[in-house]
Amino acid sequence: MWFTGLSGCGKSTIANEVDRQLHQRGAHSMLLDGDNVRHGLNASPQMLSSYGEAFAKRFGLTFTPEDRVENIRRIGAVTELFASAGLITLTAFVSPYRADRDAVRKLVEERGEVGDFIEVFVDAPLAVCEARDPKGLYKKARAGELPNFTGIHDPYEAPLTPDLHLLSGEKTPDLLAAEVLSHLKKCGKIA
Repeated sequence: MWFTGLSGCGKSTIANEVDRQLHQRGAHSMLLDGDNVRHGLNASPQMLSSYGEAFAKRFGLTFTPEDRVENIRRIGAVTELFASAGLITLTAFVSPYRADRDAVRKLVEERGEVGDFIEVFVDAPLAVCEARDPKGLYKKARAGELPNFTGIHDPYEAPLTPDLHLLSGEKTPDLLAAEVLSHLKKCGKIA
């Protein structure tokens, strides 16, 4: 399940609740989130500086459009590995570009089955995301401290036909998690 949407829309909150409920049911799942991946697999050049400047520059990822593509490509590869091992894999990433999400869908479904990639659009208006702003990112972006910030400086390409569309500006995370679990049942991914 690929949760996508603007920063602050509720992707991580909903994915964490779905993960919790899946574990309660005895389902095997793995949650990949922007925060845990950006601190390890897709660390910034600054985080990799102890390996030397050339290494950090070559392998570290920033938030430029090119690095965002590589970020999602790496996550997609890891997601496919978890999914092929039989885990219900939940990802929560802004993943702003349709082409990148489509590439992950193609990878997952080529190695599995059509329907193994479920795109979940967590939809909240920009004003709602900015009002929530749990990490203060919008405030920093508006102040010019965070260049390339999706929704402010860089575009977010909303899914045209998501498999599941969650209106997170209108419903609580519990209700949205219930919608996700219902969808998983309907698709035959859980009992």
